[in-house]
Amino acid sequence: MLLKFAIEDFLDDREFKNVTKPTLDTYKVIFKQFSHYVSEQGVVNVEDITPNLMKKYFVYCSKELGNNVVSVNAKIRRLRAFMNYMVEEEVISKSPMEKIQQSKEDIRINVFTNYHIKQMLKYYRKIQQREKEFWAYRDHTIILFLLGTGVRLNEMCNTKWSDIDFKEHHLIVFGKARMTQTIPLAEKLVKELSAYKLYCETYFGEVNEYVFTNIRNKRMTDEAVKNVFKRLKTIMNFRDVRLSAHTFRHTFAHRCLMSGMDVFTLQKLMRHNSLNTTQKYLALWGHDLRKQSEKYNPLNTMDIF
Repeated sequence: MLLKFAIEDFLDDREFKNVTKPTLDTYKVIFKQFSHYVSEQGVVNVEDITPNLMKKYFVYCSKELGNNVVSVNAKIRRLRAFMNYMVEEEVISKSPMEKIQQSKEDIRINVFTNYHIKQMLKYYRKIQQREKEFWAYRDHTIILFLLGTGVRLNEMCNTKWSDIDFKEHHLIVFGKARMTQTIPLAEKLVKELSAYKLYCETYFGEVNEYVFTNIRNKRMTDEAVKNVFKRLKTIMNFRDVRLSAHTFRHTFAHRCLMSGMDVFTLQKLMRHNSLNTTQKYLALWGHDLRKQSEKYNPLNTMDIF
């Protein structure tokens, strides 16, 4: 079977199974790159893809494309799913990905410090006060929203005003795998959102159903928000942390753990399907937790020894 048609069949199956658009887009990007590579190797049929060819492709991704371990592992997972589907459909009898394992990831997650956060918010406040620009108020609110909820980028972009309960202080989040969950909102964030909603109504004359919009009062796309952070990255010039929406999510998790939140509660707030995912944070920041415990342990102030 031609690889081109096999990929189309697989994508149709994923769409039928109702995978999210971001997941589908990721598959398309990976398959486009993979198809180009194997065609250069003279391979056009799925049946002719060998384990050795797959290994060479992942080496190519690492050495020629400069993909890090996390990126290569993501491609391994996607292509394994594709080859397993080919086996299920009896296009091939055995997956060439069967014995290919993911590489061990040396994970290091940077988070924003108080300095980073204050600098970003200060920048937008100055623009808003001096030039009264809509985008400055919106981007200021975006930062507070991400820091205060820990939501993913696409979850934030899809948030509607109807998802926010200003009275009960909670937010309905439509997350990965089309899961819906309600998370609490801090009183400070509720007040900021209330003020921002009133500002939008005054600025545009009406409020869009989506919370975060562009200057034409249309829903912001994921790419539009990424561009916001690209511009902010240039302005802030932080050398020790990646300026992205996901770093805000990591920062939310870090602050929750440092404040003493248990891993089970954090799992619910982060909406991780598996506790193992949440425990990765604990493994990364366990040393920080020990330092905090040593510093604030109640036994330190008790004269009982």
